[in-house]
Amino acid sequence: MYKNILLKISGETLSGDGKFGFDFEVLNKLCLNIKKLHKKKIKISIVIGGGNFMRGSELSNGVLDRVTSDYMGMLGTVMNSMAMQSNLEKLGIQTRVMTALNINQIAEPYIKRKASRHLDKNRIVIFAAGTGNPFFSTDTAAVLRASEMKCEVILKATKVDGIYNKDPALNKNAKKISKISYNDFLNKEIKVMDATAISLAKDRKLPIVIFSMLDSSNIVKIVELKGNYSIIS
Repeated sequence: MYKNILLKISGETLSGDGKFGFDFEVLNKLCLNIKKLHKKKIKISIVIGGGNFMRGSELSNGVLDRVTSDYMGMLGTVMNSMAMQSNLEKLGIQTRVMTALNINQIAEPYIKRKASRHLDKNRIVIFAAGTGNPFFSTDTAAVLRASEMKCEVILKATKVDGIYNKDPALNKNAKKISKISYNDFLNKEIKVMDATAISLAKDRKLPIVIFSMLDSSNIVKIVELKGNYSIIS
């Protein structure tokens, strides 16, 4: 069983069947399963995307410049992080949001030593606002924070139960890839995570598990090395 994990959650999964905003039932079920992990004394770091509000790369369509749109996307991750913090604390779990941008009225600024101390005190830490820099994805932020927190693994929750050779939503004949090396992932240009994130994970020898969040109880199974998933290592 993993004892020190970073959970990467795509913003889209929080919207449930929708494409925008929150499905609070989905959020609550997710937090209830995170609580089960917390009871096992597992160190839990979390990075949430902002795709249920906006994607910086999609907003830069000629109306907004890329830097501005990326910062807007970072603010979307802060909203998601605050929602999850509120839900977790209602379940009795001490949770801290730490941001790569200074928003002192609502969250702590990210300081590595403080984040590590929170984890040592059995608090959940949610890292918001990506890396704080435009042009870098929240996947890259997840690998960065996992490396800094000395996590054993990144668990990336998506709407698909692993890695496929083709998009399973578009191709019925898509074949699942249960295990793949960092180099093969990069060479095949698989789109589950961006190349920058994978390259950093390769450098840090940090495995990444891809699994489906459609059933949020999968989180508990994955930590126990059970269930359906794909692994990049």
